[in-house]
Amino acid sequence: MVRGYFDTATQLMYAVGAILALIGAVRVYQLWGSHHGEAGRAAAGWFGSCIFLVVVSTVIRSFFGL
Repeated sequence: MVRGYFDTATQLMYAVGAILALIGAVRVYQLWGSHHGEAGRAAAGWFGSCIFLVVVSTVIRSFFGL
């Protein structure tokens, strides 16, 4: 049953990740534009979360043998 929904769930996860990445990019841009010291940390956090989404998808795919 998981195999039937996995591709759809993966696409949904990527779409949500893309939306959140755009929101994060705007937030980092605002911090960077205001010369706030936390801009680098915020950028690293958002970039790390995007990488996490891709890694989780790959791990789940290999775990279920898809």
